[in-house]
Amino acid sequence: MKTRITELLGCQYPIIQGGMAWVAEHTLAAAVSNAGGIGLIAGGSAPIDYLREQIRLCKEKTDKPFGVNIMLMSPNAEDLAQLCIDEKVAVVTTGAGNPGKFIPAWKEAGIKVIPVIPSVALAKRMERAGADAVVAEGTESGGHIGENTTMCLVPQVVDALEIPVIAAGGIADGRGIAASFMLGAEGVQIGTRFLASEECQIHPTFKELVVKAKDTDSVVTGRYTGHPCRNIKTKFAKMLANGEKDGSLTPEQFEEVTLGSLRKAVQDGNVEEGSFLCGAIAGMINDIKPCEAIVKELMEQAERLIKN
Repeated sequence: MKTRITELLGCQYPIIQGGMAWVAEHTLAAAVSNAGGIGLIAGGSAPIDYLREQIRLCKEKTDKPFGVNIMLMSPNAEDLAQLCIDEKVAVVTTGAGNPGKFIPAWKEAGIKVIPVIPSVALAKRMERAGADAVVAEGTESGGHIGENTTMCLVPQVVDALEIPVIAAGGIADGRGIAASFMLGAEGVQIGTRFLASEECQIHPTFKELVVKAKDTDSVVTGRYTGHPCRNIKTKFAKMLANGEKDGSLTPEQFEEVTLGSLRKAVQDGNVEEGSFLCGAIAGMINDIKPCEAIVKELMEQAERLIKN
C-alpha cells in the first residue's frame, strides 16, 4: 500500500507506532520498523544520555527508518531536539506544544517532522511552519487527549491541508485503517494495539489489563487540570475521576497524587497507584502477538476492505 506517507518516510506500510511515554523504547520501535511500519522512541522527560543510548540500540536492531517523539512541555525538549539532529534520526513527531522554533533546524538536517495535533487551527499552523505531515489525533486515544473525535477531526484536517494527514485514535484493526483512508488520511498512528505485543516491555499486569478490557473500561481523568488523560478504569483511575467530580481532590492534589503514576503502571504494574494509559479501543484487543504478526494482520485486512 503506497501513499504519500510511505514515500515520505521510506517505509513499507503507512503505520506509525505511537510514541507512548515510558512505553515506547528501542525494542518496540525496532520491532515495528522491522515489520514495515515506523517505530517511535518516546522522549518524555528521560535523561538525554538514556535517550541517546535508546536511539543507538534501536539502530543496532533495525536498518529501517524509525523516529523519536518529543513532548514539547518536557524540560529537556530543546536538548532532545538537538539530540535528534546529532543522532541523525529519520522522523520526529511532537506533542503538547508548538514545535515551530525547531522545525527549520530539523528540516535542514533531513528529519521528517510530523506534529500530533487535536484541531484544524493547529494543523494549519504546523503546515505553515513547514511540517511534512500531521497526525490528527482524536479523543479516543490513550494518554493526553483533545476533545474532537477521530471521525470528525480527520476529514476536516484533510480538507484544510495540502500535506498528508495521519489518523490516530480508536484504530486497532484493518477496519480502522480502511475507515481512516476513507476519511482522507494517508496513514495511521497506532498505540494501544502495540501495548499487547510481545516486544512491548511494559509490566505483564499492564498487558493483561489491555487484553481483558471491555468497551466501557476506559475513563478520562484530569480535565480540570487542563491535561485530560484516558486511562484503563482501575480502582485508582475511578478514585481520580470521582475526586474530580465531587471536588474531594483539588487540581493541586490531583497533580500530586498522579506524580509518577505512569511509571508505576508501566514498570511496576501497580494497580493501586498506577495510571494505565490506554485508548478506548482496548475492548477489541484480545491477544498478545509479535509486532510483525500485528502489522501483517492489520494491513491484510485493510487492503482487503479497501479493494472491495
